Amino acid sequence: MKTSKIIIRKIGFLSAFILPALLVAGYYQGGIGYFYPLIFAFVCIPLMDYYVGEDRYNVPKELERILSTEQYYRLITHSWAYLQVILLVWACWAVAQDPGRPWYEWLGFTLSTGVVTGGIGITVAHELGHKNNRYDQWMAQLILMTVCYMHFFIEHNHGHHVHVATPRDPATARRGESFYRFWWRTVTGSFRSAWNIEKERLTKAGKPVWSAHNRMLWYMVLPLLYLAFLFGTVSLLVDRLAWEVIPFFFAQSIVAFSLLEVVNYVEHYGLQRRQLSNGRYERVRPIHSWNASHMISNFFLFQLQRHSDHHAYASRPYQILRHFDESPQLPAGYPTMILLALVPPLWFRVMDAKLDEWQRSYGAPPAAA
Repeated sequence: MKTSKIIIRKIGFLSAFILPALLVAGYYQGGIGYFYPLIFAFVCIPLMDYYVGEDRYNVPKELERILSTEQYYRLITHSWAYLQVILLVWACWAVAQDPGRPWYEWLGFTLSTGVVTGGIGITVAHELGHKNNRYDQWMAQLILMTVCYMHFFIEHNHGHHVHVATPRDPATARRGESFYRFWWRTVTGSFRSAWNIEKERLTKAGKPVWSAHNRMLWYMVLPLLYLAFLFGTVSLLVDRLAWEVIPFFFAQSIVAFSLLEVVNYVEHYGLQRRQLSNGRYERVRPIHSWNASHMISNFFLFQLQRHSDHHAYASRPYQILRHFDESPQLPAGYPTMILLALVPPLWFRVMDAKLDEWQRSYGAPPAAA
């Protein structure tokens, strides 16, 4: 039984590659095909989650070390990093190849591309960014470059994981705060946080902030250099100046990092750590992240939905993340909860009741907007 569950997961984690395949196939079909990844992510996966249900199986301790070092799991994430860079070259070519298509088809293609580069791509970057070797971290930054969100590499590791579930964390949504209010606060706040973290690092090292040592400056320049590469390459391929590449690149980036931020919204909405008498906050516990153990969406998201274990042990590989019964549980997987978050009255009706239940269980005050 243990072996069969591990094999199912091994195969399941490959399902993420369905989305880029749908993006390419949908483009060549045209029409409704432009929306295939969008439909699959937010209609098919929620339906499969509903019918297949949850998977609360945890890898036995004696197998954790073996699975943690198995190269198969690294190969999946490494392959995605290079796929995303190549996929965006193709997508930009596709936009420039036939710019005369109806606007709604290009809207579908742009949204679908952002779902792929953000929903899967940034999830992979998140996983690689927590590794302790430079190659994995480099690939995480490579992926983030393709969606204009490289500062996430700094802020997430050194800001969010330190301040999660406190008022100091721009990525923790407050009770009563709609996603739309949260989006502006977290996008701007995360950038400022990353800048301040980098500034502090350079100051301690005795290096000037306005210099080539500042990663934040590179993080602003590198996406523009990648865009220049895309623009030049596609222009050569279509034998004209492919101006469509520029708005498309930024549009898919906005969709991608907005998807990241709505996931942040879902993961920590209203949860807050107790502030101790010394002014510090209690340590992060499994009760400080919303979890979902729905099998299908966890395949596509590399078990990101087992978020409590990730915050307790940030370097734990995705293949051995654990389910905790004591963690607050979402009523559905992330794709469904994302749709709910986009409709604030429905979100508040469902999640504020869950927050009240959490408060009764743990006696901790939900964060207020």
